[in-house]
Amino acid sequence: MSLVAGSYERFIWGYRLKHRQNFTLSPLFSFPSHLSTIKAVAVFGSAAVSGGYDDTIKIYDLTSSSEIGSLHQSSAITSLSFFAPPSLSSFPRNLFATDAEGFLSIYDADPFIHLKTLKVHKKGVNSLSIHPSGQLALTVGHDECLAMVNLVRGRRSFYCRLSKESSIVQFNETGEKFFMVADEKISLHESEDAKLIFELDNQKRILCAAPGTNGILFTGGEDRNVTAWDSASGKVAYSIKDAHAARVKGIVVLSKSCSDSGEEDPYIVASASSDGVIRIWDVRMANKEKTNPLAEANTRSRLTCLAGSSIKSVRRPRVENSKPDENPEAAAMES
Repeated sequence: MSLVAGSYERFIWGYRLKHRQNFTLSPLFSFPSHLSTIKAVAVFGSAAVSGGYDDTIKIYDLTSSSEIGSLHQSSAITSLSFFAPPSLSSFPRNLFATDAEGFLSIYDADPFIHLKTLKVHKKGVNSLSIHPSGQLALTVGHDECLAMVNLVRGRRSFYCRLSKESSIVQFNETGEKFFMVADEKISLHESEDAKLIFELDNQKRILCAAPGTNGILFTGGEDRNVTAWDSASGKVAYSIKDAHAARVKGIVVLSKSCSDSGEEDPYIVASASSDGVIRIWDVRMANKEKTNPLAEANTRSRLTCLAGSSIKSVRRPRVENSKPDENPEAAAMES
């Protein structure tokens, strides 16, 4: 299991979560990989990427704990997401990146090479989520709009104004529903027609979210808790109170309990806070009076994002020297 975190101080942090008798977070690397604040990270198997306000995506090989190349955009990177079909479940097939000018860029991930850039929002993109089928993407932006992108045809297929700007959008594990976050509010929608199912109120602003199994959505934010919401009942399933001493900036679901196996694996969730601490939790222990982390690491930096993967892969990421179109707006118009 691998974790990668980005920081306000431009540093990238890599860790390997090991489990023998106890869980430990072993450092893989840490260095200033960007010229400015790191805004987004993504991990899939042995491949990891980070994006920052320096308009650059850096690529890392986790097997060698090294940076192997970069991709250049026309503005600051706001979100990153890998996708792999079931037939390539150990290595990503594509990388998706959004930026502060409202563009969505699509890359091949083997090797990393630019394929297409689309204009999806009038202003910067806040969040991106890829449907499990790989055929659709949802984005929300500063223009207070929700956009749907048909990834098969390579064009925006739906665009509507929201009542309030959303900072996060996420499909659930099946892709049948999706969540949007606006400050302290979470709205659950049907994917087919975007119909609102219900709203959840977290009391304080939500800064990060990650879907789990069985309709669970994990959130973290200014309340310093890791909260699990049940999308069937619309209520809190369980919560790790005071999970951190500062705001929670990232949550990753690393492994899931498996009812088909003879032995139940721990349900592992990682969280990172703005004071630099990364903690690992077994959320089955969340209902206890005091939940202690299984492991933790202190980067001593102001963390901004967290990503991770429990997928093992022996393939190593490759980079091909290629830049996106000189004029991404022209590329969007041509599509």
